[in-house]
Amino acid sequence: MTSNYYYGDNVNMHGGQGNTGIVRNYAAADAGQQDPALVAALAELNRLIGELRTRVAAPDAELLDDHLPALTPDADVPARQRRGALMAIAGIASTVGAVGQPVAEAVRAVIGMISG
Repeated sequence: MTSNYYYGDNVNMHGGQGNTGIVRNYAAADAGQQDPALVAALAELNRLIGELRTRVAAPDAELLDDHLPALTPDADVPARQRRGALMAIAGIASTVGAVGQPVAEAVRAVIGMISG
């Protein structure tokens, strides 16, 4: 009796037929669970964006609104899209001066968390 144990990636090649490609034999701890610190940071960022949008011109408020869906903790968006939304928000926050400073700082904190 042969026992096979696979840890990490497993690739099976059978003469060009029946190839399954890479089988990923690992899972992240608590897969599907969000980091509580990231959830809290995103909630705070959304609160700050809500305050900022009342203090900026309508076109800037619309841009902020456009990027909010990618910044909810349960948003199922690619990391690149979330990072793009964060960078767009940071850009708006930096152009409005002191009123945007709290948002810019919150964006930096979130980027630090998702960049690892």
